[in-house]
Amino acid sequence: MRSAWLVLSRVGFYVFSALMAAFFALPMLWLLTAPFNPRATLAVEPSWPPSLVNFQQVFGNTFAMRAFGNSVIQASGAMVGVTLIAMLASYALSRTHLPWKEGALYGLILFSSVVTGTAAMVPIFLLIFRLGLIDTHLGVIFVFMGGFLPSAIFILRDFMNSIPRSYEESALVNGASSLRMFWDIVLPITRPGMMVVAIYTFVNAWGTFLIPFILLRSPDKMPAATAIYSFYTEGGTPILTLTSTYALLYTLPVLLLYLFVNWRYGFRFFGGIKQ
Repeated sequence: MRSAWLVLSRVGFYVFSALMAAFFALPMLWLLTAPFNPRATLAVEPSWPPSLVNFQQVFGNTFAMRAFGNSVIQASGAMVGVTLIAMLASYALSRTHLPWKEGALYGLILFSSVVTGTAAMVPIFLLIFRLGLIDTHLGVIFVFMGGFLPSAIFILRDFMNSIPRSYEESALVNGASSLRMFWDIVLPITRPGMMVVAIYTFVNAWGTFLIPFILLRSPDKMPAATAIYSFYTEGGTPILTLTSTYALLYTLPVLLLYLFVNWRYGFRFFGGIKQ
C-alpha cells in the first residue's frame, strides 16, 4: 500500500512538473515561431517553410532600428558608469571601518528602487530638467546609474572582502604604489564580480521603459523598449507578426552578452579568492 502511494505521488509530481514546464515553455515557443510566420496569431503555429517577410518589414522601419542603437548607448553608458563607480566605492567601503557603514549600505539598497520607480518620476524629471539634460542620452544614463549603483556596490563589496589584506600589504612592501597595487592585485581578482555587475546593469537598463519614455522627447533618441509601440495600430492593438519579430530581435543582444560573459568568465556569485 505504501509503495503504491509512493508511485502515485511520484507520478503526480512528474505530471505537475511537466505541466509547469509546458506553461513556461509555450511563450518561448511562440516567440521562436511567430516571427517566421507571416500569419502569426497568439497560438503556437509553426510555418513551413519559415518566412522572413516579418523581418523585412521590421528592418524597413528606420525608427525602430535606430532605437536599437539608442538602447546600446544608454545601456552601455549606464553599465560602464555603474561598474567603475561601484568598483571604487565598494573597495573603499571594504577597507574602511565606519560605525554607520552597514546601516548606510542597507539603507541605500532599500531606497535604490525608488530612483527607478514610478513614485519618484516627478522629482527626477524636475532634477533632470534643472540640469538641462531633458531629451539627452546623458540624462537617462545618470538616472540609470543612480538606481543601479547601490545594488552594484553591495554585490562588489563581497568580492572586495574576499581579497586578503596581506596581498595588498605585500605589494606595498615591494615598492608598488597604491594605484599599481589596485591595478595588479585588486582588479584581476574582482573581475568576475565586475562582470556580474556589468550584466546586471546592462540587462536592467536595456529593459527599462518608463525612464526614457518620460525623459526623452525626440523620436530619434527613443530606445527599443519604447519603439516597439510603433508596431501597434492606432487603436492600441499589437500587430503580432511585427511585435513578435521585434521582440525576438530585442532579446538577442542581452542573450549574446550573457553567453559571451558566461563563456569568458563564468558567473561566480561568490568572492574572488579563498582565504
